[in-house]
Amino acid sequence: MKLSTRTEYGIRAVLELAGNVGNGPLQLKIIAQRQNISIKYLEQLMAILRASGYVRSIRGSRGGYIIGKPANQIKISEVFRTLEGPITTSECIDNEDYCPNTKDCVMRELWCRVQKSMMDVLESVTLQDLIDKAGDSKRLTYEI
Repeated sequence: MKLSTRTEYGIRAVLELAGNVGNGPLQLKIIAQRQNISIKYLEQLMAILRASGYVRSIRGSRGGYIIGKPANQIKISEVFRTLEGPITTSECIDNEDYCPNTKDCVMRELWCRVQKSMMDVLESVTLQDLIDKAGDSKRLTYEI
């Protein structure tokens, strides 16, 4: 399974904002430059994240974006689902009618375990955890 750039870039942008708390809003061009993301693409991602409440926009000459909630209240799994949709490793996990062998399939059991493990990890990590792990570095970098 490969994550989309939408999810990777969106989480990086939210992490950038979470690491900037107390320093005022960040303009899109700064986030884009620091995270090496196209401004046009970042605008689309921020619209999705704003609609979900993970970021807020501030208008005006000193405007930009800030994190929408405290970083310790935002799980990576939430942002992931907002940007990517539900995590699924195989069609047969969400739709038992997808395959006639669903009931007895050992591979389906494996994919269910893989999916659960991924969700458990994403559920266990908040933006604050990543900020704390980054420590005193001036710029947060994050890759999935």
